[in-house]
Amino acid sequence: MGERSGIRGRFAPTPSGLLHVGNAGTALLAWLQVRSRGGEIAMRIEDLDAPRCKPEWAVRAMEDLRWLGLDWDEGPDIGGPRGPYEQSRRGTLYDAALGVLERQGYLYPCYCSRADLLSLAGAPHGLASEGAAYPGTCRGLSEAERFERAAAKTPSQRFAMPDKPVAFADGIAGEVVYPAGAGGDFVVKRADGIIGYQLAVTVDDGEMGITHVLRGWDLLDSTPRQLLLAEALGYPPPKYSHAPLMLGPDGNRLAKRHGDIAVSALRESGIRPEGLIGLLAWLYGLSDRPEPASASELIPLFREELIPHGSVRLPDDWRAICEARSRR
Repeated sequence: MGERSGIRGRFAPTPSGLLHVGNAGTALLAWLQVRSRGGEIAMRIEDLDAPRCKPEWAVRAMEDLRWLGLDWDEGPDIGGPRGPYEQSRRGTLYDAALGVLERQGYLYPCYCSRADLLSLAGAPHGLASEGAAYPGTCRGLSEAERFERAAAKTPSQRFAMPDKPVAFADGIAGEVVYPAGAGGDFVVKRADGIIGYQLAVTVDDGEMGITHVLRGWDLLDSTPRQLLLAEALGYPPPKYSHAPLMLGPDGNRLAKRHGDIAVSALRESGIRPEGLIGLLAWLYGLSDRPEPASASELIPLFREELIPHGSVRLPDDWRAICEARSRR
């Protein structure tokens, strides 16, 4: 369904909040991965969940990335040949993909309620972000049973996981293998009509010709789903690399409780981008110490094998490091 030419990466922020230091670190690595190969980058706003997303946060994210010295070749602000660049405007592409999956027999309606899903505590473990795996309750319903349930409830649509393991070579994690059905059958269209993340991101990467995806480690276990969707839809799969998550000084994953970790807050406080870029380069193994640097200066230094496999942790004095470097 799509075609490619050259190396293409993407930024795909979800405008449900402000860009924080951890997001900036992953974006920097994604930018370096593509620019070090002379490739192109697309900016895509992942705003399918309208109640949680705000247009002003999308604008702020792009301002923050530009402040860091990260640019892109096409996107909602500058246009390009593969738009629209907001997921909320790409519904016809997702509907077409659902039609392809339905014709191939990959989809089935699911009538399980939220309470039903919350009761799956004893089911096999699914994705780290989702808890228990869906056990396929509605997969084997007869047509008569589906007709009866449809009279009382609008179903979601689930993708039936093929009975085969999924293996891929991650650019940072190395060889990764997931068993057949890992995570269970998953929703590609919610009962309220909202397209599932897994389908949307797979279609977008395929239609935009994305060849390289560098993102956070928390999305590693969603990769088998996207690879299977890409195969079913006829898209060449991108090369995936999953960067370590950034932890706060307390050892916990970055969150609002850590204080002013938003990039916009740092920017407004007078910190220079070179101070933050230097800190990020040091944390991700691209330099020996947190010296000031521009993003472009790191291009010749970038190698995926330098990036640590475990989480990276902000030092207690991380803000002071940025401020000191900013004054130089």
